[in-house]
Amino acid sequence: MQRLTPEEFQKAEKLPLTVVLDDVRSMHNVGSVLRTADAFRLEEVVLCGITGTPPHPEIHKTALGAEDCVAWRYCDTALEAVQQLKERGITVFSVEQATDSIMLPSFQAERGKHYAIVLGNEVKGVHQEVIDASDGCLEIPQLGVKHSMNVSVTAGIVIYHFSCQLRS
Repeated sequence: MQRLTPEEFQKAEKLPLTVVLDDVRSMHNVGSVLRTADAFRLEEVVLCGITGTPPHPEIHKTALGAEDCVAWRYCDTALEAVQQLKERGITVFSVEQATDSIMLPSFQAERGKHYAIVLGNEVKGVHQEVIDASDGCLEIPQLGVKHSMNVSVTAGIVIYHFSCQLRS
């Protein structure tokens, strides 16, 4: 299957994308995001606020070891993480339904730029101050009765979109 070893993963070129988890409650969502970050070789995952951190058995249950390969760090708040990322010149988008959000299919990532996406709490979403500090909001069009999606599913969709645009 030509899988990378953990050592090869550390040295391999990364997709210029960071995921910030803003008060994500579910350890399973955290593990799933870490596993998706491994699959697409993301630069980093930033775990903020009440978001659980490895090592944790429930994170490991869905991450399946990705928590040992993917670069991750903890910040007290997502706002702090966003401010740090922006200081490094990274363009930050909150993934949220908001006024003036950009529908994901319409968003074109620019090669050579580094991006971060912020994913929010399963019930409350991304904190308003984080949205305000972001460079914009991305939104996944939804056609059903519910107007929300699971955090890890949302992460997969948005990460795939960035991967297609920045790698192809």
